[in-house]
Amino acid sequence: MVPRPMRELKKILHKIRKELTEKEKIKEEAQKQMRKTTSLSKQAILLVHQKRNSEAQRLLTEANEAISALKQLSAKHPDLVYSGFFSAALQEYAEANIFLKLTEKLEFVTPEEISVPAVDYVLGLADVIGECRRRVLDALREGDIEKGEHYLRVMDEIYIELMAMDESYMLVPGLRRKCDIARRIIEITRGDVTQEMCRSQLEKRLGQLEKRIGSMDRGKKQSKKR
Repeated sequence: MVPRPMRELKKILHKIRKELTEKEKIKEEAQKQMRKTTSLSKQAILLVHQKRNSEAQRLLTEANEAISALKQLSAKHPDLVYSGFFSAALQEYAEANIFLKLTEKLEFVTPEEISVPAVDYVLGLADVIGECRRRVLDALREGDIEKGEHYLRVMDEIYIELMAMDESYMLVPGLRRKCDIARRIIEITRGDVTQEMCRSQLEKRLGQLEKRIGSMDRGKKQSKKR
């Protein structure tokens, strides 16, 4: 016969195993939803670059549902949900939403509109600068220097506003590093735009010179005929 203290210990350990198993399931589900949010948000950004905004919005709606599932899981076990991975997923989600609205309406979505914490919103905003660089390069390839200049200005404005956050700037972990990267991206992009402007101006002047030479040649030929 099993002594009473041992029977009680078995019950205690059985309860603990059950709790650990439940936690492990919640942890796996949370990680699944985090990966889903990150993947959908990245896909949405690619679709925005391809000018497929309605499809991008559909993916972001799915990502929002995944975030809602995460918030429900966190109600029971916040220690298993709120982690660096969850924050990274929210940053990616914020970046995608900000970039989409910026390209559609030249407006900035608010943290409240997409239900993202302020810190994750700010870090996602910093990453939008990199997406704007790609927008600039696409515009330059299309020969639209004016559009390229527009997105370069957007990059500058985001960077300046982030740097102007004063004390709050120091309260957002990782923002300094992202701003350092953003500054280098902006400098490189400004060089790309300047180079393309110089090339375009030179091409224009050469075209004008060719027309003048052509006009002079035609004038000489007409003079000889006379």
